[in-house]
Order: sequence, then C-alpha cells, then structure tokens
Amino acid sequence: MAVRAASGIRPLGLDTLVGLQRRMHAPGTTRRLLVPDGMTAPLGCDAVAVPARFGPLVMPRLPRVGCVYADEAHWWWIVPSDSDYALEWPAPARYAAGAVVPDAPDVPGLIHRPDGTVPYTPPIPLYLALCRLTNTTPTWSRPVSA
Repeated sequence: MAVRAASGIRPLGLDTLVGLQRRMHAPGTTRRLLVPDGMTAPLGCDAVAVPARFGPLVMPRLPRVGCVYADEAHWWWIVPSDSDYALEWPAPARYAAGAVVPDAPDVPGLIHRPDGTVPYTPPIPLYLALCRLTNTTPTWSRPVSA
C-alpha cells in the first residue's frame, strides 16, 4: 500500500499500517468517548478502562487526571493515541484504541473534567498506578528471556 506525496509515491510505514489496523473494528454496537466541548485532543484519543471498583483507588495516585468516564462496570481514562506502544497494560485493564467502547448500550458518562483544554491523563503514571493496584511488574522491569 502506498500514498501519493508531493514528491511522488511513498510506502506507508509499519507504524502507520499498525495504527490503521488497530482502529478497524468488527461491526456491532460500539460507542466512542468524545472529549467535551471546548477541549482539544492534539495527540488523538485512546482510552484505558478498568473495573469500576478500581476507579476510586486510581484517582488519588495520579498527578493529573484528565477526562474520566464511567458506567456501572468500568471507569475510562482518556490518554493520547498509541499510549499502548511497547506497554502491556495490566489485567484487568483494557486498552481501547480510538476511545471506542465496544458492545456498550450507552456511552459512559463524564465524571471528571480537568481544568484547561487538554483531556489527557498522563499514560505512564496511570500505567504505574494500575501496575501497583494489580501487583503487576511494569513491562520495562521484567527480566528479558533468552
């Protein structure tokens, strides 16, 4: 696959192809978390979901909390696109490329809106908080297998 650039045709990079594939999803009931009016998402939007019981435990562990959405089952944090690059988010967390909430009858409601115009929760502190709560060793601290 290639795209036409000003200087001719250039091949799409692996990162671009992986990003496009990740954002494709099977037909079904899907909802997208949208940033509130007046906010901008210059880095794109993905989301990290955790079971609702973890939500109140995660919030005080973060230096900055961006937009957080919730339904009865999950809390969702908005993070910049590709915040899963080289990270294995600890179970039971779920990473949602494009901030798409699959198989949801309704879009989760906004329960926290940060001051300012940027909706993001910093992904590394969120990742570390979830690792701590789930007793999971961060990816970069695990032994390398031979």
